[in-house]
Amino acid sequence: MKRDYTFYVYILTNPRKTVLYIGNTNSLKRRLHEHYKQSESSKSFTGRYSCYNLIYYEVYQYVNEAIAREKQLKRWSRKKKEWLINQENPNWNSLNSNFLYTEE
Repeated sequence: MKRDYTFYVYILTNPRKTVLYIGNTNSLKRRLHEHYKQSESSKSFTGRYSCYNLIYYEVYQYVNEAIAREKQLKRWSRKKKEWLINQENPNWNSLNSNFLYTEE
């Protein structure tokens, strides 16, 4: 039996939209909860900079593709990352509610 998997590459920002964080996960809902809980801690990058607002994501079937894309985006300049975000979410609205209040 073949099982379908879903992997996400995502970009978070802080409330002032001055910091970008790129990651990948197989559960965006769980990961967003973890990032939000880390916002009270200075031990992680996302906690130190309060990065918990999802502003962009992509979906992949294979983990190796998601990891390759995450690495690619991390090498991009801030300007290029902003261009990518603006293609899908020009106002940089938080997309957290698309995942946090749904069944996964």
